[in-house]
Amino acid sequence: MEESPSFLLDHDTLIIMAGTMSETAGLLERYRRGAVLVAVAVTGAAGSELDYAPDPERWSVRQILCHLADAELVAAVRFRQVLAEHEPLLSAVDGQAWARNLDYTRRRISQALETLRRTRTENYELLKDLPAAAWLRAGTLSEWGRLTLAGLLEREARHTEDHARQIRERRAEFKQARASGG
Repeated sequence: MEESPSFLLDHDTLIIMAGTMSETAGLLERYRRGAVLVAVAVTGAAGSELDYAPDPERWSVRQILCHLADAELVAAVRFRQVLAEHEPLLSAVDGQAWARNLDYTRRRISQALETLRRTRTENYELLKDLPAAAWLRAGTLSEWGRLTLAGLLEREARHTEDHARQIRERRAEFKQARASGG
C-alpha cells in the first residue's frame, strides 16, 4: 500500500507549523545563499593558498571546497529520501575517508564550486515550494538521530556557513604564515 504524501495533522501541529513557516522561509534563504558565501570566501584564492593546511589534521581550502561539493550531493539524496520514503534510515558519510580516497588534494576547485552551486540550486528548487506538512517528514541519520526535513535543512545551511568561515580563516592563516616566512 502506497503512503499518501499528505496526512492528517492535529490542531497543535497546525499551530506549530503556522509559526514555523516564516522561519522555514528564512532558513531556505540561508540555505540558498550558502553557495554564494563559499564562492565569495574562495574568490581570489590561487596556487599554494588553495593547498595550504596548517597541519595534517586540518583541511586546505581545496579540500574544504571538495568536501562541500560532495556533502551537497549527499544532502540531495537525503532530502529526496525524507520526502519520498517513510522515516528512512540515512547513512553516515566518513568525511575523512572521502577526502583521502576521493583525492581532494588534486581535484579542481572550479569543478567543486560548480557542483556545489548546481546541486544547491537544484535542491533549493525542490524544497522552496513544499507544503508545510512536508517539513515535518523525518528520517534517521545514523550519526545524528531522527531529524525532520526542516532540521536537516538547518544542518545543511549551518554546515556550509561554518565551512565558508573556515575557508576565510584558512586563507588568513596562509597569509599570516607567508608573512612570517612560514
